[in-house]
Amino acid sequence: MTHVVTEACIRCKYTDCVDVCPVDCFREGPNFLTIDPDECIDCAVCIPECPVSAIYAEEDLPKDQLHMTELNAELAKLPTWKSITKRKAPLPDAEAWKDRTGKLGELIR
Repeated sequence: MTHVVTEACIRCKYTDCVDVCPVDCFREGPNFLTIDPDECIDCAVCIPECPVSAIYAEEDLPKDQLHMTELNAELAKLPTWKSITKRKAPLPDAEAWKDRTGKLGELIR
């Protein structure tokens, strides 16, 4: 099992989670973070750090977010999605997007 970043992260990209990750499994895209399932050790320290509750253990994913397991794995392998190991400022309009749902169409690969 691994941990999965859900749609809640899209257009927010808070990076509090990357500071606590002991294995640097987060990858950064233009408006989303993903977890590389080959690197994640299931330590769960990232879950409470996310201010929008976007990270779940794979077995705890809400049913409407099950598609995100495969998407995290796919995006983590893209050469343009680089490892992120230090916290950065969230996206400028993150506050406006943090409580929205159904954001998959907003994802920039």
